[in-house]
Amino acid sequence: MAECNICGASSRLISSALNLCRECLVRRPEEARPLAEEAHRRARRRFSLPPTPPAAGEECRRCGNACRIPAGERGYCGLMENREGNLRLLAPVGRGFLSWYHDALPTNCVASWVCPAETGAGYPEYAHMDGPEFGYRNLAVFYHSCTFDCLFCQNVHFRGRYLQGATSAEELAGAVDGRTACICFFGGDPASQMEHSLAAARRALREARTRGCLLRICWETNGSTAPRLARQMAKLALESGGTVKLELKAADDNLHRALAGVSNRQSWDNLAFLAAEAGRRPVPPPLVVSTLLVPGYVEEEEVGAIAGRLASYDEDIPYSLLAFYPCHQMADLPTTARGHAERAVAAARAAGLRRVHLANRHLLVYPEYDT
Repeated sequence: MAECNICGASSRLISSALNLCRECLVRRPEEARPLAEEAHRRARRRFSLPPTPPAAGEECRRCGNACRIPAGERGYCGLMENREGNLRLLAPVGRGFLSWYHDALPTNCVASWVCPAETGAGYPEYAHMDGPEFGYRNLAVFYHSCTFDCLFCQNVHFRGRYLQGATSAEELAGAVDGRTACICFFGGDPASQMEHSLAAARRALREARTRGCLLRICWETNGSTAPRLARQMAKLALESGGTVKLELKAADDNLHRALAGVSNRQSWDNLAFLAAEAGRRPVPPPLVVSTLLVPGYVEEEEVGAIAGRLASYDEDIPYSLLAFYPCHQMADLPTTARGHAERAVAAARAAGLRRVHLANRHLLVYPEYDT
């Protein structure tokens, strides 16, 4: 049981990674922010990554962090370096740091409840079957880098590999065969290597169409990529029958900075654009939003705020709530309780969203948290 370093509250729902309660993070940001930044400094030190986006050098415009990188140093994602006043990616030209594998469909996808792979939505234009695509595969592409620093990251193993696995767009596209129904770029996060994912997606689509094959292009991302890249991502997802699966960590920017290390402004800006584009192809939905229900931090109040803003764009945006499992720096928090999840679903619907889904139900615990 940890204690908040500001108000003194003690609870199982306060992580020792922060030693700060949600109330103080949101209501007392001037006091909380330096303490939260120190938590990220500790988490990133072992990987030699900047504790915060650098702010005194050449500006990188590839994501919302807008790092200004001093000479001889790297940006927040660890992939962009300032060499004698010139910014350059550490990846070899035309290559990305990643791993990939084939995943049998239907798979455990955040959008599975509305996705063609499981539901046949959009058949026959965008789906191989009028139902689950048994016998087909997803090409899962995991990028070894990220523009955020989530203290609860459930794929943190990538930090130890972020400069490994250099793969060209041509090699990656070559992994698509006649039984590959979709590609999903995730990680880490593809936002930090978006140009590579776009190049691979275009090549794979071109080759699939030459063979007369259907191929959907999807991204699972925090949405922080630069707007010019987000527009290209949306175009490819829309025309191929794919989905942009955008995870919103929190509505409140102070809470988001504490949990993920940086601001969520770019994610919200890109979401507004993606929501407007989604109306061009209602089925299958080209945009699905998700939120991880972090006990003590992302509760129904936060979910209601996110859902209200989503509903202001479009009440039919599919919204998936994900159960939290203790991991990384927040391994001392409990798994999401059933009551927490049910209140979050109710809050999202009360805020005006019509399509709300609770995923990872098998992780939910009962009874309610013992604080």
